[in-house]
Amino acid sequence: MADPSVETISSGRCLVARVSGEMDYMTGPLLRPQFKELIAGGDRFIVLDLSGVSFCDSAGLNVLIGAWRQADAGGAVVVLACVPQSLRRILQMTGADQLLRVYNTVTDAEAVFGG
Repeated sequence: MADPSVETISSGRCLVARVSGEMDYMTGPLLRPQFKELIAGGDRFIVLDLSGVSFCDSAGLNVLIGAWRQADAGGAVVVLACVPQSLRRILQMTGADQLLRVYNTVTDAEAVFGG
């Protein structure tokens, strides 16, 4: 299993972070500091592009919610884009979709922030 990766690109007013790999109890400890660093970078609008996420369990969901909380506490906004259908179901079943804003595409998310 390859370690998950987070690649970033500035796009208009947003920082887009493309997450690849699995998000689970094994990779959470690797992803959590990467997300903290993203949010600490000072960008106000962060779009997490999850199109490259091959698997996500409750531990991965916890990492996403933790990133949202950290951003919210610091006055930033984190949203999700390109969420795989299996992860969308988890977000809906747990009610996390009421907390984490989900957009079909990165372009849709960027448009909300004037990207």
